[in-house]
Amino acid sequence: MEQVVQVTQEGHVAVVTIHRPDAKNALNTQVRQALAETFRELSDDAEVRAIVLTGGEHDFAAGADLKELASAEPIQMMQRRTERYWSAIAQCPKPVIAAVNGYALGGGCELAMHADIIIAGKSANFGQPEVKVGVMPGAGGTQRLFRAVGKFHAMRMILTGCLVPAEEAYAMGLVSQVTEDSETISTAIKMAQGLAKLPPIALEQIKEVALMAEDLPLSAGLSLERKSFQLLFASQDQKEGMQAFIEKRKPAYQGR
Repeated sequence: MEQVVQVTQEGHVAVVTIHRPDAKNALNTQVRQALAETFRELSDDAEVRAIVLTGGEHDFAAGADLKELASAEPIQMMQRRTERYWSAIAQCPKPVIAAVNGYALGGGCELAMHADIIIAGKSANFGQPEVKVGVMPGAGGTQRLFRAVGKFHAMRMILTGCLVPAEEAYAMGLVSQVTEDSETISTAIKMAQGLAKLPPIALEQIKEVALMAEDLPLSAGLSLERKSFQLLFASQDQKEGMQAFIEKRKPAYQGR
């Protein structure tokens, strides 16, 4: 049976592809479990320094698989504990770039927001249309979206269920960069390759501290930033990076 989540690796970059083309990559339990398992493995793999998450050339993920949800009861929904699957992605310490073509709707939009950077093809459409089937976002659509684009853009998306094209998503701050559809994945991979050449420990600290900025008071965030900055002076990569700059050569980072 063909795998619903496929992983390829070139050098220090892993490309994770959702593969349910017959269902526009709808996120059923099988896909969510496979994504969680994949991200746990990649988080622990020292050879992987950056990750690209994509749905391929046509659709990123068109939302949850409603065939699994239509007759579900509240206790069943609670016992599924799908937050376990999402947290495996959210807690990945390595840079994650989402390469989005086509639809990123509902859970697909929420999945993209678990990434650190979103590259969108011009065909991409983002949305939280859960209200149109009688429910609401349940994996970050009312929380991550607010933090990404602010109250008024977020409320329009989650209350109306409207679709937001790539260029508009870029203008509101939901997307990092817009490309031609044919260049979305290659652009993300090229960016990931650049990240993979940087010191892994510094990248991990930057990601951790920056994401905590959403929840910490400014004074606590500044204190954490300062201590993390100081901590990096214990790494060999810091010595290598600064010495390479002084010697006018390219650094060779080892993740130590």
